[in-house]
Amino acid sequence: MGTRILRSNDSTRQPWANGAGSTRELIQWPGDGQAWQWRLSIADVDRDAPFSGFPGVDRILVLLSGDGLVLRFADGREVRLDTPFACARFPGEAELSGGPIDGPTTDFNLMWRRDRFDAELWVRPMVGSLQLFASAGETWALHVAAGHVDGDEGLHLDAGDTLVSSDDGSARHLRLDGAGTALLVRLQERQDEG
Repeated sequence: MGTRILRSNDSTRQPWANGAGSTRELIQWPGDGQAWQWRLSIADVDRDAPFSGFPGVDRILVLLSGDGLVLRFADGREVRLDTPFACARFPGEAELSGGPIDGPTTDFNLMWRRDRFDAELWVRPMVGSLQLFASAGETWALHVAAGHVDGDEGLHLDAGDTLVSSDDGSARHLRLDGAGTALLVRLQERQDEG
């Protein structure tokens, strides 16, 4: 894949099957018609609704904007994302519903097949430089949640833009600076055991 820049206006909103919100897919891998192994997307939620099930998938949900989102799990657990960039991690097969606490929200979604990848997500204030380098089997994504990010060779990302970098045999270091907040994602392909 190398390095790709996904601009905030490059994708279109698609309504959910249940009509309770819409999703804007940023990227899925692989992107050639095969079933995805990982996916980044932005969801707009304006009412309470059940979540779709994704067996074999793990998820991280991050509140990007709005007054908060509450997740209600079938086991009685409740998770409130009511501060900027609050996160929740849960299995895709979990039975749950969710909705805004007070008015519509926008949420970042990271999903990955747990048998193929390990994944981590950090909320990172853009203070000081950040160095990205994708090693073998590794993909990094940086989503600008607020502010801007600048990098080598005139790279400029505004809020809503996403940078994705994977090792393609020509991996290079990316030096990034900026102001604001970024979501930093690391996906590592799992090695077969045995």
